[in-house]
Amino acid sequence: MIGSLMMCVSVLVLLFGMLAGIAMGIQHDFTLGPAHAHLNLVGGVLLFLFGLYYRLVPEAGSMLLARIQGWLHIVGGVLFPAGVAAVLLKGPSFEAAPIVGSLLVVAAMALFTVIVIRTSQA
Repeated sequence: MIGSLMMCVSVLVLLFGMLAGIAMGIQHDFTLGPAHAHLNLVGGVLLFLFGLYYRLVPEAGSMLLARIQGWLHIVGGVLFPAGVAAVLLKGPSFEAAPIVGSLLVVAAMALFTVIVIRTSQA
């Protein structure tokens, strides 16, 4: 089920994000702060909330649209902050990555909106 996958991926992303935050603090170098924040919130927290909804509303999680939404968000939720990190470290030549990642995340959010509206009308 997509909800369980989303929750498992989200805790791994959050663990990585927390460890990255600790590493930044130890080094006193917060250059990657924006990437860290987006990874934790978009890649971790949002992904967990989506997965939780799919677990609590099984008819929503069983839809093909939910699987599409889940994979879009997983890919976008990792690509977006990784792209932000690449831009911060390597410069604007890497701007395509956070742009594509953010568009995937927005598309996933739009699909989730449709799913919630459809499944809350029952």
